[in-house]
Amino acid sequence: MKISYNWLKQFIKTDWDAEKTGDLLTDLGLEIEGIESYQSVKGGLEGIVVGKVLTCEQHPNADRLKVTTVDIGEETPLNIVCGAPNVAAGQKVPVATIGTTLYTEEGEAWTIKKGKIRGEASHGMICAEDELGLGKSHDGIMVLDDTIEVGTAAADIFDIENDQVFEIGLTPNRADAMSHFGTARDLKAGLMQKDINLELITPSVSAFHVDNRILKIDVDVQDKERAPRYCGVTISGLKVEDSPEWLQHRLKAIGLAPINNIVDATNYVLHELGQPLHAFDATKIAGNKVVVKTVAAGTKFTTLDEVERELHEDDLMICDAEKPMCIAGVFGGIHSGVTENTTSIFLESAYFNPVSVRKTAKRHGLNTDASFRFERGIDPNITEYALKRAALLITEIAGGEITSDITDEYPDKIKDFEVRLSFENAKNLIGEEIPRETIKSILTSLDIKVNNVTETGLGLTVPAYRNDVQREADIIEEILRVYGYNNVGTTDKLNASISNSSKFEDHRVQNIIGNQLVSQGFFEMMANSLTSPNYITLSEQLKEEHNVSMLNPLSSDLSVMRQSMVFSGLEALAHNINRKQSDLKLFEFGKTYHDYNGTREEYKHLSLFLTGNRTSESWINQTKASDFFYLKGTVNTLFARLGISRLKTAPIKNDLFSEGLSLSLGKTKLVEFGILKKQVLKSFGISQNVLCADFNWDNVLEVAKRNSIKFKTIPKYPEVRRDFALLLNDDVTFESIHTIAKQTEKQLLKDVNLFDVYQGKNLPKGKKSYAVSFMLQDEHKTLTDKQIDKIMNKLKANFEKQLGAELR
Repeated sequence: MKISYNWLKQFIKTDWDAEKTGDLLTDLGLEIEGIESYQSVKGGLEGIVVGKVLTCEQHPNADRLKVTTVDIGEETPLNIVCGAPNVAAGQKVPVATIGTTLYTEEGEAWTIKKGKIRGEASHGMICAEDELGLGKSHDGIMVLDDTIEVGTAAADIFDIENDQVFEIGLTPNRADAMSHFGTARDLKAGLMQKDINLELITPSVSAFHVDNRILKIDVDVQDKERAPRYCGVTISGLKVEDSPEWLQHRLKAIGLAPINNIVDATNYVLHELGQPLHAFDATKIAGNKVVVKTVAAGTKFTTLDEVERELHEDDLMICDAEKPMCIAGVFGGIHSGVTENTTSIFLESAYFNPVSVRKTAKRHGLNTDASFRFERGIDPNITEYALKRAALLITEIAGGEITSDITDEYPDKIKDFEVRLSFENAKNLIGEEIPRETIKSILTSLDIKVNNVTETGLGLTVPAYRNDVQREADIIEEILRVYGYNNVGTTDKLNASISNSSKFEDHRVQNIIGNQLVSQGFFEMMANSLTSPNYITLSEQLKEEHNVSMLNPLSSDLSVMRQSMVFSGLEALAHNINRKQSDLKLFEFGKTYHDYNGTREEYKHLSLFLTGNRTSESWINQTKASDFFYLKGTVNTLFARLGISRLKTAPIKNDLFSEGLSLSLGKTKLVEFGILKKQVLKSFGISQNVLCADFNWDNVLEVAKRNSIKFKTIPKYPEVRRDFALLLNDDVTFESIHTIAKQTEKQLLKDVNLFDVYQGKNLPKGKKSYAVSFMLQDEHKTLTDKQIDKIMNKLKANFEKQLGAELR
């Protein structure tokens, strides 16, 4: 949610800077995720000054260019080449000086530099209004009022809006704060705790009055459960046109594109007070009647986005005497909205059942500013006030008269909540005794009425718009967030419980492996377990019938639980690569979820993702790309850390990988790793190679528990190294050499290592050379040359017999 600081200060006149205010809002539970600067004219006209054209002559080398000298208040006038047809001596004009940055309509920056145009020096630019962002005209340069003094900064002449915009990570329960007014209400309470008492200023509607009653629209609310309150009024004689600049600035600051003065006014009040409104073209309301009801299942309805939708029998609709006009609380219809020809409107302000709106919005895959608020629960008692506020604003900026009384269908008033607070419970839950007068002050500042006070507690009335505060625990939370979590002291005493747990507890092993990966340059990631159902099409091994689907998905892209760790990892890689971070090493501990014939199962995994270079650039080290063998080394290192060895290797069978290996202990598969297919990467917009390892963490833990630590004395006798240079066929793997060597000599052979591979010149076609070292050691005596030669001859004979090897 975006909140404009200038707009916020219309409600509460604070002189704090945006950063300090943002810190307080975060402490109050309205977390500020970022503060952005907004300028109605990008760049703020910095570097633009008023100049006077002293001379204007024809360019000697170009028919359409003029050579001018311009006085900008400095000692020497500027020579500027100008192509505008209307430039002339004696004009006052806006001049972009050398070094000034201007912006295109698309927001691309470019800088004014010294140069020559067709052989003539040009040290600046005389600007048209579109080049400054002050309009769209490019017919010629702007000619300013002759009374403006030369050298005046353009920013001092034009009305430029400079604003700070808060990005608030609003939690779903805080429906009351989904507006500038709601945010100001919290800010006022927070400032009071700092002994800063400021008035909360609300827009006055005292000027509202009915001009005449020439346009009456009857309202019939047939479904009062889904529409507990419905208000409306008509406005006639208005003119639809662009909104005034101040209103456009307010909307643009929070990321909304202005449409026209009527729609902009309803959007303004929505973000000002948190009350969604909708304007219907009154001439398109058949029978001059608005009916709030559900319609038959299967009814076709075309919304403002020109999509024809099939309505559900539980969708609440705003209809006229003949047809549906709007999906209540969600989206308007294409045939009843305001157009440039509209001269009269029926303005709607309502409170719709949150559950009904939420289900309808999800059914149709719609998420609008209105549904966002309705489905979380708005203030049912602000409906009429917001309607008056919007009506007055519309008549102010679009003209017209209010031509009917307000219709207010509110048969069963939504009641406030009665809650009892115990001082003792508040103390126990907070961990500190807050003074009772402070508690009462905080509650009062939050519009929570204190009905009675006793020695043990308070009797309270919570306003209906705080639908998240209905229990004593909720009241205590409100007290604590305004009092300040940081103000609750900590004790000098620390209590801890000693647990008797295995060293192979999941969290312990996870911490060991996580720390090891971090020490190797990996970063831990946490992805959403919800994912897109479309990803299963990337692998034949993933089946749609195994999806665990959400009953009430947040969106179509988050409608199923993931069956694979790969896709969420690729989403994270793509996000980083798109932001110029292409050297990545990530890992995640997470789960996959599966539905097997109604039986739901989940499995824990550890996934690794590598792409780009292993290390960052350095003057002392050459960068090396992460490759298959680097990933293999990482995998083997993790198993070694857990004491897992003697793993069986097999080619990977997972069709997400172009090549790779699977490691198992007996029949228990522990990990699959390799290079992901380019076709899979293409689906995520990734063009560079990606390596992935997917550990079955449940199996890894089970195997790790079987291992016991063994100790042995350090041998007193030295190791002996012998090397072979083996000429082998291309298809022979080092693993086969390692296996044969270990089978040949089980006692004295301690290690086998491949330290060089050669293919190419001076070798027969289809052959390669492996340089392999063998470490021999007897733990009880020194080896003799005779023993060593006997072992090496045995190894040589077995390599020749089983692999067709030759010594080079």
